[in-house]
Amino acid sequence: MSSILIIVFLPLLAAIVAGLGNKKLGFVPSKVITTGALFISCALSWPIFLSFLNGSAEATVVPVLQWVRSGDLDFAWALRVDTLTAVMLVVITSVSALVHLYSWGYMSEEPDQPRFFAYLSLFTFAMLMLVTADNLVQMFFGWEGVGLASYLLIGFWFRKPSANAAAMKAFVVNRVGDLGFMMGIFGTFLVFGTVSIPEILHAAPGMAGSTIGFLGHRFDTMTVLCILLFIGAMGKSAQLGLHTWLPDAMEGPTPVSALIHAATMVTAGVFMVCRLSPMFEASPTALAFVTFVGAATCFFAATVGTTQTDIKRVIAYSTCSQLGYMFFAAGVGAYGAAMFHLFTHAFFKALLFLGAGSVIHAMHHEQDMRYYGGLRKHIPLTYWAMMAGTLAITGVGIVDVAGFAGFYSKDAILEAAYAKGTELSHFAFFMGIFAALLTSFYSWRLVFLTFYGKPRWEQSKHIQHAVHDAHGHGHDDHAHDHAHAADHAHDDHHGHDAHGDGTAGYHPHESPLNMLAPLGILSVGAIAAGFVFHHAFVSEGTGEFWKGALVFNEHLLHAMHSVPDWVKWAPFAVMATGFLIAFYAYIRNPKFPAAFVEQFGFLYRFLLNKWYFDELYHFIFIKPAMWLGRVFWKVGDVGIIDRFGPNGAAWVVAKGSRAAVKLQSGYLYSYALVMLVGLVGAISWVIAR
Repeated sequence: MSSILIIVFLPLLAAIVAGLGNKKLGFVPSKVITTGALFISCALSWPIFLSFLNGSAEATVVPVLQWVRSGDLDFAWALRVDTLTAVMLVVITSVSALVHLYSWGYMSEEPDQPRFFAYLSLFTFAMLMLVTADNLVQMFFGWEGVGLASYLLIGFWFRKPSANAAAMKAFVVNRVGDLGFMMGIFGTFLVFGTVSIPEILHAAPGMAGSTIGFLGHRFDTMTVLCILLFIGAMGKSAQLGLHTWLPDAMEGPTPVSALIHAATMVTAGVFMVCRLSPMFEASPTALAFVTFVGAATCFFAATVGTTQTDIKRVIAYSTCSQLGYMFFAAGVGAYGAAMFHLFTHAFFKALLFLGAGSVIHAMHHEQDMRYYGGLRKHIPLTYWAMMAGTLAITGVGIVDVAGFAGFYSKDAILEAAYAKGTELSHFAFFMGIFAALLTSFYSWRLVFLTFYGKPRWEQSKHIQHAVHDAHGHGHDDHAHDHAHAADHAHDDHHGHDAHGDGTAGYHPHESPLNMLAPLGILSVGAIAAGFVFHHAFVSEGTGEFWKGALVFNEHLLHAMHSVPDWVKWAPFAVMATGFLIAFYAYIRNPKFPAAFVEQFGFLYRFLLNKWYFDELYHFIFIKPAMWLGRVFWKVGDVGIIDRFGPNGAAWVVAKGSRAAVKLQSGYLYSYALVMLVGLVGAISWVIAR
């Protein structure tokens, strides 16, 4: 298992070299070093995963160094490798390696490429630290590391105000969740006397039924600890209430969206819940809370995704919805199904994001789907890749025959929710079924608006700008500004018709090979990952595959196989229904969406504005915080501290100086008078005594 040290630390080494070398190192060397390091880590990760898959590997811990020894707090920095870790290793390194390669083309004209690639590798290292953690402090180190790296990547175009705002929003919202996570870690150490994950999980069942003092009251110990830990997962994995940062994070470069907000960072919360599953199993209340939040998020995000017009935001809300599936799967005890959906989702969601980046690249960085149309003939390879991702996320497949990746993992989650048999699990099942209908609708809506129908490019300001440049009018004088680079970072303006006129002179162009190759590889995963691996994750005998890495509920697994046939066919039915609605609305009768909006304007505006969560938070939190800040600034800082502190002291010194100037006249008779007055005063004081 010495290879695990290379897998984890090679991306860190590459990030240091590329980051410190920066432009002095050169664009190509920095890209070769970081991308090569990730492909090496990926190549070493797959054999570890396959060895657990065939049953030849056992869980092991690789020590790195002694970390902290202070009183009862004693733990080392060690890398834990078991089945759960092996699954995450292949997800993280595979997606990250392909994103690095994809970025060669997508960021080819970016002036700060070494910094970008260093950030990507730094993020990958932090994520690897998180999933190999053997104790909660090490997990928190990786947890905060991915938060830092995501802040740097989202705000990579730091001169673009919207990117800065999105990075800050992501950082602040995640700090709210991290407060809960830290309190959960503190409470866990208080209760168990250790931060070692194996020791905690071994002792967790024995704590069931005990109570702990919290906020002046007595509560069930494991419920308090698990809910606090889950609040951290809600922030990192963008669950309802702490979800607002995820769609705004699309302001970063598209490869960042694929790496952080589709396949790795946002799944850290799911991984954490599965890793600590024995703790959650000791608290039915905490599991019920996880189930409800996951089901609500699944439904909420799917409804919002139906109205968005930015191609990346549609996929971002899709991510939020799919994470909801994973959490309510964990909430009903189907941890294997949750990890299976995490595994398949990594491939088809990264594929959709990178495919969207290829479309954006072809359309001169236009992201509004209303200005697309008819692109399948111009970028056929991207079209087929997006089709593979869409077929996977919508769960196309036939029961007991075959299907795409999402068909196996999403259906397993829905069957587990129904098989659990509780009122809350049935609520999650029906929320998941309705979300599957909406997922099919907005996914096919994206495909039809982008690749079918008549071209609507002439309405796009980005395309008009491209043609304007192609006809020799040149760029404005912001050409090298980062905000401008955010829109035109890698455009070479090829594919224009020099003899054309107006927007008709612009022709979308297919992406270069270094962008298409990752799409092809991810397409294979989106097509085959479910079929190839579903037996290991959610079929009979998966208890042997997981080998105690998470809680395996054999009774629930048997119940899943005996659910009614309508439960098994319901996902297929809603998938087909969503497809037919989208086909009718955007192919057969394109006037239907406008008529629907006119008829149900309030509902449309409610969903378009994301249930007004941002406005609500602005009213409840932002405005009072700004008001309080102004009070402390104007009244406290300026009116009191500055007035009576430095400004007051300066005023006293100035007044005293002016008085001293009058006394220090320089004339002899003035000094004699002062001496005489002093002498008289001294004699008067003596006589008075």
